[in-house]
Amino acid sequence: MEFSAQQIADMLQGKVDGNPEVKVHNLSKIEEGKPGTLSFLANPQYTSYIYETQASIVIVSEDFKPENAIASTLIRVKDAYGAFAKLLEAYSSLQNTETGIEPSAIIADSAEIAEDVYIGAGCQIGAGVKIGKGTKIYGNTVIGPNSRIGEACLIQSGVHVYRDSQIGNQVSIHSGVIIGADGFGFAPKGSEYSKVPQIGNVRIEDGVEIGANTTIDRATLGSTIIRKGVKLDNLIQIGHNVEIGENTVIAAQAGVAGSTKVGANCMIGGQVGISGHLKIGDRVKIAAQSGIMNNIEDDSVIMGSPAFGISDYRKSYVYFRKLPKLISELQKSIKGS
Repeated sequence: MEFSAQQIADMLQGKVDGNPEVKVHNLSKIEEGKPGTLSFLANPQYTSYIYETQASIVIVSEDFKPENAIASTLIRVKDAYGAFAKLLEAYSSLQNTETGIEPSAIIADSAEIAEDVYIGAGCQIGAGVKIGKGTKIYGNTVIGPNSRIGEACLIQSGVHVYRDSQIGNQVSIHSGVIIGADGFGFAPKGSEYSKVPQIGNVRIEDGVEIGANTTIDRATLGSTIIRKGVKLDNLIQIGHNVEIGENTVIAAQAGVAGSTKVGANCMIGGQVGISGHLKIGDRVKIAAQSGIMNNIEDDSVIMGSPAFGISDYRKSYVYFRKLPKLISELQKSIKGS
C-alpha cells in the first residue's frame, strides 16, 4: 500500500515540510533510506544522515532546524520517535490480516470462537475456551481448557496457555511463552520434597506484551496477576502468586520469585533477581543484575547485589575499585613502620 506525505501527516497530526504528494510504500532506517521509503530522526547522533538519506519522507521533531539542504520531504511532529512507533504499529497490523480456522487446527466442540478470529495450523483449543473478536492465534499454539482470550490479541506460534488462564484484550504474546505452568511449590518431607498442588491460575489484563520464551507460573491459590499495560521482555520468569503492577516494564532474563508484589510504573533492568514474598513500591527503578532481597519503597532507584540506593552504590564502587591500591599502600606502610 502507498501513502502520501499528507496522509501520513494527517494520521500523526503533523505538518508537511516539502512535497505533500510524495508517496511511500515501505519503512527504512535513516542511514539506509531508499526512494519510496519513510524514515525518522529522533536521536541527535543520527542527524548527519538526514542530509544524505534517500528516503522520500522523514519524520522529525517540530523544532528540528536543518543546517544544510535536505532532499526528503519532512513531516514535523511533537515526538518523532513516538510518531514513528505509531506508524510501525499500524504497519504491523496490516501484516496480521488472516481470518478463519486452518483445517489442521483441533477445536473442542464446547469452545466459543468469535468473528474475525484466526486459528493457525496445528493449534489445539481446549474445552470451554472462549476467544474474542479479532484475535489471531498462530500455528502449533495450545490453549488449555476453560481459558479466556480477549479481543484483538496476537498470539504467535508455539505458545502454551494452560487451563483456566484469563487473558484480556489487545494482549501480544510471542513464541515460546508458557502461561500457567505449575509454580515452584514443594514442602520439605525429611530429605525429600513433596509437591504442593498448584490449583490457581494466571490473569493477564489488557494491553500487556509478553516476550519470547517468558514463563508465568499459575498461582498455588488465587491468581498470578499481570496488570494492564505491563511489558515483559524475552526470557523472564514470573513465579506463582506474583503480581506485576500497571505499566511496569521488565527487561530480559529477570526473575521474580513467588508471592512478590511489584508496583505500578516500575522499570526493572535485565538479569535482575527478586526474592519471594517481597513488596516493591510504585515507580521503582532497579539497575541491571541487581539482587533484591528486601522490600523497596516507592520512587526508589537501586543497584547492586544485594541492592541498595544507587547513589550509595556508586560511591561504594569507587572505593571498591581503589581497594587493591589502598591495600598495597597499607602493606608498604606496615613494612616501613
